[in-house]
Amino acid sequence: HGAMTYYQTSPTIRFFSQGCRLNHSETAIFTNQFSELGFETIDWKLGPDFVVINTCTVTENGDQDAKRLVQRIHQTNKSTKIALVGCLSQIQKDQLLSWPGVHWVIGNAQKMSLARYIAEGADQPVVDTPKIPRTSFKIEASSVDPFHKRANLKIQDGCDFYCSFCVIPFARGPARCRDFDDLMRDAHELVASGHHEIVLTGVNIGTYELESYQFIDVVNALSKVNGLHRLRISSIEPTTIPYELIDMMADPDHPLCPYLHIPLQSGSDSVLVDMARKYDRQQFINDIRLFKKQVPNICIGSDIMVGYPTESEADFEQTLDLVREEPIDYAHVFSYSERPLARSKKHETSIPSAVIKQRSQQLRELVSRKKALFISSQLGSSLDVLFEQQKKDHWVGTTSNFIRVYVSSTDSLENETRAVTLTTHFLDGALGNETFSG
Repeated sequence: HGAMTYYQTSPTIRFFSQGCRLNHSETAIFTNQFSELGFETIDWKLGPDFVVINTCTVTENGDQDAKRLVQRIHQTNKSTKIALVGCLSQIQKDQLLSWPGVHWVIGNAQKMSLARYIAEGADQPVVDTPKIPRTSFKIEASSVDPFHKRANLKIQDGCDFYCSFCVIPFARGPARCRDFDDLMRDAHELVASGHHEIVLTGVNIGTYELESYQFIDVVNALSKVNGLHRLRISSIEPTTIPYELIDMMADPDHPLCPYLHIPLQSGSDSVLVDMARKYDRQQFINDIRLFKKQVPNICIGSDIMVGYPTESEADFEQTLDLVREEPIDYAHVFSYSERPLARSKKHETSIPSAVIKQRSQQLRELVSRKKALFISSQLGSSLDVLFEQQKKDHWVGTTSNFIRVYVSSTDSLENETRAVTLTTHFLDGALGNETFSG
């Protein structure tokens, strides 16, 4: 009976995370902060008191997704109070208050104080998007994520690179690092709570530099955390990859996964120059060839933008050629979209959307062939798979080189790591059989 009255008075909340892995890691932190304050997380269709949307503004689609989500929540329950936090809030500020049900617009500088705002209640709508300071930071709450087996650990935020198409330095502020002892404490908590894999996240993580620590020192320290099976790097800028990482990835006993996600954006030198990227085509090719040679089972992923305002047919062909001929195993394909504050919108020219669509289609087809080739290259091998969840008749998990593997098993494999022989292509990955020894 006591519990019932508790639930009737306990405030209810629901979180949404849009966009990048960094947002997902922050949302896990919010969830922990609010549950410590006695909030109960419920399905948004049940009409929670509060909804928090951790927004993304990397493309126009991100802005639209946030708007549609707000409208849907408001239509379902007029009394739900909505907080928009993060990148879109930082850039669009006041105009977001005109969206239905929105009471808080909190930028990236203040987003970790969100719990305080909501706990204090809102008679008046609040917009808080101050300029983001360049100071190192701590995150008092834990990143433990009950909904995912692979935990995201935020080590860095912001970016100083100012690529011409990108709004993120304005949305996330200057590059800054998480206090070393604080991130180590969080990592130990993650492992103690049962997370076997930690994914390092940030906006530009390779630039981590704080006191005497650099990115490679963070990787070294984390790989010595007792009980951590796997350490994965989420996405890293081409010019910030320390070559010592490659030796670690080549060592089968090292927890660092043989996996790199390296944004290319374009295979054309003239477009790269215009984008203000810090490398040229040949440097990128030399690097990924070297990585593939030294770590034969490495999976190399990328991000590629299609339809940048100066991208000619010949530029696009160069991108296709690079993806076809070089060791890129999969890629996310993005269509260029003009962003507020980003310099690329000064171009007089723009690529017609029908052309962007056709190019994207062509590149996506090539990428899916490359991904199939990579999976084929691993069929017949026995690989360790960390299983995450059950879907229909299969347990689904991931190899350290990022292939999704489906296994039929009568055992519960949740959060188990098992040696699995990959047999055939299946859905977006491969089917496997457990490899029994003895």
